[in-house]
Amino acid sequence: MRLSNLQKYILRACFNAKGYRLNREVLLSFYDSAAKSKKELRAKIITQSIESLIDRELLVGYGLRTPHKWFITEIKLTDIGLKTTRKMLGEQLKLPMK
Repeated sequence: MRLSNLQKYILRACFNAKGYRLNREVLLSFYDSAAKSKKELRAKIITQSIESLIDRELLVGYGLRTPHKWFITEIKLTDIGLKTTRKMLGEQLKLPMK
């Protein structure tokens, strides 16, 4: 299963959180080091990544539902997500080769 750097960051952040449950506002710190996107689009990009992980059954989202939209406020790792994260953490990191 291929995951983007943001999705890997989300899984690692949930894995390190108490009870594997995390507030989504913490995820904005992903953009502190690499500011490749516009500030207006960051929340949308994070939401799309979270929804993709929920569709793959790696996360569970908690939040509010309106008739047209979900507002995800917290996320939690599922059992499948926990296994995937442990496997991901066990892999060797890639070296930046030029």
